[in-house]
Amino acid sequence: MAELSDHELERYARHVILDEIGEDGQLRLLQSKVLVIGAGGLGAPLALYLAGAGIGTIGLIDDDTVDLSNLQRQVIHGQADLDRPKVESAADSLRRLNPEIDVVLHRERLTAENAAAIIAQYDLIADGSDNFRTRYLLNDLCFAAGKTLVSAAVIRFDGQLSTYKAHLGAPHPCYRCLFPEEPPADLIPRCETAGVLGAVAGVMGTLQATEVLKELLGLGTSLSGQLLIYDALDATFRKIRIKRDPQCKVCGTVGSHIAPTLPSSETGEG
Repeated sequence: MAELSDHELERYARHVILDEIGEDGQLRLLQSKVLVIGAGGLGAPLALYLAGAGIGTIGLIDDDTVDLSNLQRQVIHGQADLDRPKVESAADSLRRLNPEIDVVLHRERLTAENAAAIIAQYDLIADGSDNFRTRYLLNDLCFAAGKTLVSAAVIRFDGQLSTYKAHLGAPHPCYRCLFPEEPPADLIPRCETAGVLGAVAGVMGTLQATEVLKELLGLGTSLSGQLLIYDALDATFRKIRIKRDPQCKVCGTVGSHIAPTLPSSETGEG
């Protein structure tokens, strides 16, 4: 049976002393593979905390480069990283934090053509993208592949977070149970036009990392079937119940399942 080395016991000591995690739980994290979609506002704190927690393999997918306007919230990058590919800049930060983990770079857009093959390499998918097309694509493919999806979003002073694992059956819903169809592009606000308070991305990315770790360790109450909403201006959190829709196009028992063949989509920052 595998055991933590003395070095690992020291590095992860604050995890190991938690009865709910212990040495076995930390070993589970070290053996886990998580794909982070987007190395931006959500992906930055998410990936950093996953690296610190000892996730053995972290995949990063993003085709963008670091821009000066990113630094207000994308804390995984610095001034010296301007114009560098985000996945390379982010990987350097993760390796500085924890050189003992594997960081796999996917410097490309997530599309209907490549997503299934990439997702298949990981145990759990964490979506930090900033566009609906990617969210629907990930929902449909994760359901088909039997992968748990932890998805967060942020805009202005608000954030939302949920976990989707409809592949496990009822009562777990998928993203389409909540939002059946992608809204028209001209009605969708994005960070570059609507703005975002940088620290709100930090709050949501950190919460997302927490839910990823809970799912991998089987701890606490899953957010599956619940949408967590954060209002920074009011300093409040609230939950909305999400019911599984029997007529859902993806996970429903009444509706006809759709094949995940959405148009190509860009990864984003959240």
